[in-house]
Amino acid sequence: MSSARPLPAPGHGGADFEQRVDFDRLRRYRLERARAALAASDCGAFLLFDFYNIRYTTQTWIGGALGDKMTRYALLTRDGEPVLWDFGSAAKHHQLYCPWLPQENCRAGMLGLRGAIAPEAGLMASAVTEIRHLLAEHGLAGQPVGVDIIELPFHAEMQRQGLTVVDAQQPMLDARQIKSADEIMLLTQAAAMVDGVYQDIVESLKPGIRENDIVALANKRLYEMGSEQVEAINAVSGERCNPHPHNFSDRLIRPGDQAFFDIIQSYNGYRTCYYRTFGVGHATPSQRDAYTRAREWMDAAIEAVKPGVGTDDIARLWPAATDFGFASEMAAFGLQFGHGLGLGLHERPIISRLNSLDSPIEIQPGMVFALETYCPASDGFSAARIEEEVVVTSDGPRILTLFPAQDLVIANPY
Repeated sequence: MSSARPLPAPGHGGADFEQRVDFDRLRRYRLERARAALAASDCGAFLLFDFYNIRYTTQTWIGGALGDKMTRYALLTRDGEPVLWDFGSAAKHHQLYCPWLPQENCRAGMLGLRGAIAPEAGLMASAVTEIRHLLAEHGLAGQPVGVDIIELPFHAEMQRQGLTVVDAQQPMLDARQIKSADEIMLLTQAAAMVDGVYQDIVESLKPGIRENDIVALANKRLYEMGSEQVEAINAVSGERCNPHPHNFSDRLIRPGDQAFFDIIQSYNGYRTCYYRTFGVGHATPSQRDAYTRAREWMDAAIEAVKPGVGTDDIARLWPAATDFGFASEMAAFGLQFGHGLGLGLHERPIISRLNSLDSPIEIQPGMVFALETYCPASDGFSAARIEEEVVVTSDGPRILTLFPAQDLVIANPY
């Protein structure tokens, strides 16, 4: 039994009597990591459209509804401060409330809302011209520009204006995979919020409640507790458990159901991915056996987590796809699974038999990832799903997800 103190989840506010998240230190750490990734690349600059990379480098955020519109973008050069283009009123807000960015670097921008404004309107052409002039001012004319994700018309416009486009997503994911103490504290706080939601779910999980009622309950509680975004909640019960549909419905919960949930939300940008499985009222031997096997696979994976271990070593501890009813590892992807957590839901490392056996990544201190196992029950329709969030330390794994899961929890037993 470890005598280490629990990882702190100190609360949502600041305090003068405790060391909590130091946001200035967090901002410096993230920008320094991005700068180091740029310096190690062959690029003169990174042009970033990925919402997570923009936040990582500029320390700004706006509502999630605009996150997939490919309109916000940021330019990071080798020797300059990040330049951000955003919705005009948001850019003005950044000028007022984000003093770590020079005011002149917070600019109004608009590229077309994923084609709603056609490229022929010229917005993309003028944006690329502005970027090209900034590169020239920094002595970077002619050097490759790394881009993480991009719309085809914008890519074509960059090429038309003579810019060489290369991939920036790989170096940015490398930069983001090692978490600072502040990032780990935010991830811990996010997990603690879900701990509390699962208590509410267990108390409410009775025959007659619907899957979507649980989703509504979880959303309400998370936003009350300070969640920035509830990205998705899976609520899966009864005959819907196998195969796993990765969604929720209006199905009525019934006595004896096996039910599992995944809560994906963010606190100050840092996400959870946190499954738990419950029996409703009681559980059958088939359901308990499935849970026991899923737990065994989970415990074996957690025990293997330590610096220097390869992701292939962890993936080999999980059953092959054909061992639990799937034709191939592609068909079973995401069921026996690990993925990095941070500003993005799926960061490095990605751990599965599909990719890790041939392309392993070394586990390093400071990585934070979720491990997920799934076991279908012998009854043909029930299934157990467990997920634990793990911090890698020099002494081994630390678990962030603390709601009881060693044995199958029976909600409202009778």
